[in-house]
Amino acid sequence: MCFVASQDGMGYLIISLCLREGPMLRMEIPGKGVYSVEFLVLDLNGTISTDGRIPGQFKDKINLLAKRLKIYILTADTRGDARERLGRITAELVRIDGEDGAEQKKKFVSQIGAERTIAVGNGYNDHLMVKEAALGIAVIGREGAAKETMCNADVVVNEITDALDFILKPLRHQATLRK
Repeated sequence: MCFVASQDGMGYLIISLCLREGPMLRMEIPGKGVYSVEFLVLDLNGTISTDGRIPGQFKDKINLLAKRLKIYILTADTRGDARERLGRITAELVRIDGEDGAEQKKKFVSQIGAERTIAVGNGYNDHLMVKEAALGIAVIGREGAAKETMCNADVVVNEITDALDFILKPLRHQATLRK
């Protein structure tokens, strides 16, 4: 059981009682150990959406993963339409204040439990959260990826669907991360 709460002017309030009795993901990450992953943290703009659009394939895969993980989608929501864009995606939307987003995202991952979290991002403001998480994935996508995020990630993939497949298919992460 874990209880997480934050209200320190960071632009978000998290209150979560985690009593996950259902399945989690067990990931064996070569060189890092075995993790019981409970959370998936995704950046919205540039990572799961390109020019404001979220691909249909992503929605199906994320809803499949939501049966095993608690999913958070982090955004500054500069367009003001994040909730509408997500539609029927099974995930919790977390709005991040526009200032010092990198530090806020890192703090979010720490508060929910970095050792139980996979973080996926592409922008400069994602570089600290992908480093903090048990498994950090950088997505290049059509909008590109910040070099800091790519260097801090455990894995770099082309598209968001590649990142989700990497999580869903255990042999991929074992083969990619083997030393």
